[in-house]
Amino acid sequence: MSAQIITARWIVTGTDDDGQTRTLDDAALVHDAGAILAVGPADEIRQAYPQAQVTSYPRHLIMPGLVNAHHHIGLTPLQMGAPDSPLEHWFAARLAMRKIDPYLDTLYSAFEMIASGVTTVQHIQGWAVGNIDAVTGSAEEVLRAYDDIGMRVSYCYSVREQNRFVYEADEAFCNRLPPEVGRAMAAHLARVTMPFDDFMALFDRLMETRRSARARIQLAPANLHWMTDDGLLAMQEKSAAAGVPMHMHLLETAYQKEYAFRRTGTTAVRHLERLGLLGPHMTLGHGVWMTEEDVEICAGTGTCICHNCSSNLRLRSGVLPLMALVQRGMTVGLGIDEAGINDDRDMLQEMRMALNLHRFPGMDPADVPSPGQILRMATEHGARTTAFGAEIGRLEPGRRLDAVVFDYDRATYPYQDPDIAPADALIHRAKSKDVHQVIVEGEVILEDGRFIRIDRDAVLTRIAEALSQPRDEDEVNRHSLRDAVFPTVKAFYDGYLRKTADRTPFYKTSSRR
Repeated sequence: MSAQIITARWIVTGTDDDGQTRTLDDAALVHDAGAILAVGPADEIRQAYPQAQVTSYPRHLIMPGLVNAHHHIGLTPLQMGAPDSPLEHWFAARLAMRKIDPYLDTLYSAFEMIASGVTTVQHIQGWAVGNIDAVTGSAEEVLRAYDDIGMRVSYCYSVREQNRFVYEADEAFCNRLPPEVGRAMAAHLARVTMPFDDFMALFDRLMETRRSARARIQLAPANLHWMTDDGLLAMQEKSAAAGVPMHMHLLETAYQKEYAFRRTGTTAVRHLERLGLLGPHMTLGHGVWMTEEDVEICAGTGTCICHNCSSNLRLRSGVLPLMALVQRGMTVGLGIDEAGINDDRDMLQEMRMALNLHRFPGMDPADVPSPGQILRMATEHGARTTAFGAEIGRLEPGRRLDAVVFDYDRATYPYQDPDIAPADALIHRAKSKDVHQVIVEGEVILEDGRFIRIDRDAVLTRIAEALSQPRDEDEVNRHSLRDAVFPTVKAFYDGYLRKTADRTPFYKTSSRR
């Protein structure tokens, strides 16, 4: 046995059901090979394990590692040439994005996530070019990047069967375009299209070849408009057989709500319930445009939701009715999606965004999220949306040791009144500079801004050199294609929403009269 003890001024083991953080003063935890054996008062832990090596953090607060429960790419769309737009236009804008090696790209965002305390990420890859061998190679490079840097990843590849560009069949959209542009668009879509059976074979390959204990593979039906009912049912069967969860974008925008009604005559959530897809194994990413009945259905089935706060604001998608979910005891994770409000992957900032966005007018504190509830979203609940489940997310015996060590004195200098709970103070104030260490599976992978396994500057230099080169022929063609198809995309959505649709909000944040 090679038990090791960590002592700290405070250890936050997690959040209680009432939204209060559970914090131990002058505490310690003992772990062995990444498994937490015990947590409690420092003196008691030292006495129980007298031979264990002790590492002390006298001015620090330790909390569970943060979980980014919804992530896609490394360099942001804005960095790569796609300005923020309404989501349905944004897909067209992204046609002109530069290409980057998936290994380097993954490391780029991993640097940002880890620096802000993220130990686990739900990585949802998509739009890789080529056949199954090419897509498998891209997926393996993503997984290799996380393995090399030491981060925990729950990986899935978005399955898209149809309607890849707008909310109608690919062929129908291409027919809307001038003939030459339509042919170019069809050729582009063909390059990012795989048969459904190949998507399932990709999952099987990755399950068979995964080598790192810090990586898990799961499934991702991309969205209702991207999937047929037969495809959804096949993925549900695969999920049950393999014992893995699924993560599905749903109801990100009002246009997706309208698409679901046109296709099914009901809501997207009700349709998924009828197909038997809902349950604790399913996470719905975004969920902004759920109806009150949808929320009740998700709560009743134990379906998880991932709140992508910054993304919803940046792309004009709307605001998730978070408190309607929290008050029903639902599992809600927190994701940064393509990029946070500062065009980066700062989970501390994302937590504050979610904490403050939902502070709508009123006096009852139960109507708005508490710092502890936000912490639970970013740790335990986020973990439940991944394939790691209850193995992580809290600092308790039997769980894996993924943790963030904050320099509390540095974060609160020159003063912090002790009436404020220390975890609450950090959720309001901590920044990446205050992260002293990030620990995954008992291993320190970041210390005072220095990545232990990877030379960050060398990776950024390689990215800068690659993107300093002129656009290649494919990039030039996609840049031109974006400009050619954009007017048709905009025209497609003109008048798409029914004038009679009820959009009564959950939150009332202003008054016209």
